[in-house]
Amino acid sequence: MSSLKAPRIKPPALRAGDTVGIVAPASNVKRSELEAGCEALRRAGYRPFYLESIIEQDLYFAGSVERRTKELEDMFAREDVRAVVCARGGYGSNYLLDRLNFEKIKTHPKIFVGYSDLTALLACFADKSDLVTFHGPMVAKDWAHQGGVDMVSWQAALSGTPRWEVALSEDSDAKGLVDGRAEGILYGGCLSILVASLGTRYEIDTRGTILFLEDVASKPFQVDRMLMQLKLAGKLTDVKGIVFGEMRDCVQAANQGYTLEEVILRVVGDLGIPVAYGLRSGHVSAGNITLPFGVVAELKVQDSRMALTILEAAVTTRSPQS
Repeated sequence: MSSLKAPRIKPPALRAGDTVGIVAPASNVKRSELEAGCEALRRAGYRPFYLESIIEQDLYFAGSVERRTKELEDMFAREDVRAVVCARGGYGSNYLLDRLNFEKIKTHPKIFVGYSDLTALLACFADKSDLVTFHGPMVAKDWAHQGGVDMVSWQAALSGTPRWEVALSEDSDAKGLVDGRAEGILYGGCLSILVASLGTRYEIDTRGTILFLEDVASKPFQVDRMLMQLKLAGKLTDVKGIVFGEMRDCVQAANQGYTLEEVILRVVGDLGIPVAYGLRSGHVSAGNITLPFGVVAELKVQDSRMALTILEAAVTTRSPQS
């Protein structure tokens, strides 16, 4: 397993007027939501493109595993497509792992954006193809709803801003849990999907990372269990800092006598690293923040406040003619 400390391959930047290829590697997609997201992408200055087969359904999947694999590889190979953005998550990305040609992905580096079940692909493209990936808004989810996308982080991450702080909105509940400062490679995603990789040949490599963890509708004891599994598997041993997401609906009951933050601190509070909570990326209530995985970041936590700064550009610059 390669070290995350090694330099990553950065895809070319995304510019206004570029074609954005839309894929559905996991669950089936509703056309109305897909079209709403495409219209939002057009208003943002991009040209959305998808294959008609994206609407296919096989049980709860977006068509067969063969269709989903071919669609994803084709979007990476197409010269006219500048970024590959997932339509939605759900379940099913793990079916693609044994079928994808990771060398083909590596030789056609492109911006790849998704979250939730797509964490499996974000991590594998990082670990197997050495590619910088992007944990951020999806077409039939966040782009399809007013205020669903944090455009500041989207532009900073995908246009090549060399150094930028992840801005927190005025209504953000982001906070610090354990004080400290750390630098590491930003990496992570949906907690349940990351834990599901353990014991497989696609097991996550968390060494030297600022680990971002988020989930939705997992009860506190389930979050506890998953964090303990990471801890017992040694996946938190060389982590430099941890940032948790908004953790929407992760409650046992409305009147429970404890907070999820307290549960989290029981597991990670003794690691001697900074820990923050409440960053809106992934399953969020609004304004999905784009986080580049595979680049160096700095986490500062002091007096219940957090600051996450991306210390390098996540993409390579390209001329308007390229």
